[in-house]
Amino acid sequence: MKKAVLSIAILVSSFGYAQTVSQNASTTNNQQQNAAQNILNGNGSQGITVGGYAEVDYNQPEGVNGKMDVHRLVMLFGYKFNDKVQFVTEIEYEHVKEVYIEQAFLNYSMNDNFNIRGGLMLVPMGIVNEYHEPTTFNGVERPSMDKSIVPTTWREIGVGVTGKFDEASLRYQAYIFNGFASVNGTKVLGGANGLRNGRQKGAESTINTPNFSAKLDYYGIQGLRLGLSGYFGRTQATDDVQEMDGSDIGVSMFGLDARYINRRFSARGQYIHALIKNADDYNDLYTADLGSELRGWYAEAAYNLLPLRKEQKLDAFVRYEKYDTHAATADANITRNLGYNRNEWTTGLSYHIASGAVVKADYQIFDNAIQGNDAKGQLNIGFGVWF
Repeated sequence: MKKAVLSIAILVSSFGYAQTVSQNASTTNNQQQNAAQNILNGNGSQGITVGGYAEVDYNQPEGVNGKMDVHRLVMLFGYKFNDKVQFVTEIEYEHVKEVYIEQAFLNYSMNDNFNIRGGLMLVPMGIVNEYHEPTTFNGVERPSMDKSIVPTTWREIGVGVTGKFDEASLRYQAYIFNGFASVNGTKVLGGANGLRNGRQKGAESTINTPNFSAKLDYYGIQGLRLGLSGYFGRTQATDDVQEMDGSDIGVSMFGLDARYINRRFSARGQYIHALIKNADDYNDLYTADLGSELRGWYAEAAYNLLPLRKEQKLDAFVRYEKYDTHAATADANITRNLGYNRNEWTTGLSYHIASGAVVKADYQIFDNAIQGNDAKGQLNIGFGVWF
């Protein structure tokens, strides 16, 4: 703990300088964009748009050796065929050795408020699954609740519509996707990771039941953005087992999220609740430990320590998370594992040295509901870029 405090203190002292700009910053309406939206909105003429983002991390758990990692390097490419048709893709390298396609979709714009999309797309659930570029969130690592409950980064192949109603201050999305795989190679659903193992990621995805996903975002109050999301369907089973009881499960997921910015203060929060149907049959068939409910939430507050006239920002933040992948197990015919009922504190600094470049440091305390459990700490330091 002393080492962690010293490291953060050194980091703070090294961040004393900040560039000055002539104009004053003001409260925004929180119309935050992600990488795909930047590509779709940023190219006024036909042709290619190129961008990217990256994260390099150092993680030092309490009592064991640390880890240094080029966590991810993502290249963004877009092509505008004409005023109505655009293609967007993200190619992601994780840990230097793993390659994924994070997005690959075709967008047809009927008008400024209505678009048709098809391809590999992010499922609109919560905040970080859509807005996960390193300069858009505090903390070296993404919130743990998003990894276990949502689960970030969740993308599947589908088709749908997106747009906005400016007069009502609403942005909407609605898609038909293929769903989670019931079994992904040798990996089953359940345990500490919840539904995470079921992400098919567009790789020769199995589909036998379409799933529905939708989200509404309200931005009518200055500085505030509210989100309501839903996902409904079943997992996808392969031909050889799809007639067996427990070969697939029903998934109903609901999400609420909020982001607020007022000059130097910002805050965000999120709540996700997933209901699982037929978890008992699934656990019997695959010897799994999937709960019948998954639930989690977090709340975060941040304050920019630098004056608004500065171009750079130094956000000090604190976040509390509570999430449980065994929130209910009675209908799943398994014993509840209290180790999956987790809570975390994360506090630290995000130093935005330029628009699109951030250096971060934080300290995390991990705990769970097992009686007598000893909480563990971890120091994280890293940087991220997005352009």
